[in-house]
Amino acid sequence: MSTTTKAPAPTIVNSGTTPATRHKLFVNIPVGDVQRSIRFFETLGFRFNPQFTDASATCMLVGEDAYFMLLTKDRFAGFSKRPSGDSRVQTNAMFALSVDSRAAVDDMVHKAIAAGGTNAVDAQDGEYLIGFGAVA
Repeated sequence: MSTTTKAPAPTIVNSGTTPATRHKLFVNIPVGDVQRSIRFFETLGFRFNPQFTDASATCMLVGEDAYFMLLTKDRFAGFSKRPSGDSRVQTNAMFALSVDSRAAVDDMVHKAIAAGGTNAVDAQDGEYLIGFGAVA
């Protein structure tokens, strides 16, 4: 008979539900085709800042101070000395977006699949998060 012990919870010194200092968050994501990625995410209702859009990158507005920078793989490689993984066969990161209801999850997943996405995980009741594969 084996016993499992649960690891103790980590200690948090600076706890809270709002940031001590406001920051803008820019998440850089490599994509295979900037235009195709824009079309995909516009289908899901996202907007883009044209001021930060060119042939190699675009800025997707995610939240009040949160942005996804969708960068060509060459442009993305210029920001790191390490290689990025092949998103067709490796998981390099996971991003979760909240929505208001389970119906909104189902609607967004339906739109994402219709726009060329693939379902990476099944939706879970009560969590109202969406998971689908990258279009890159």
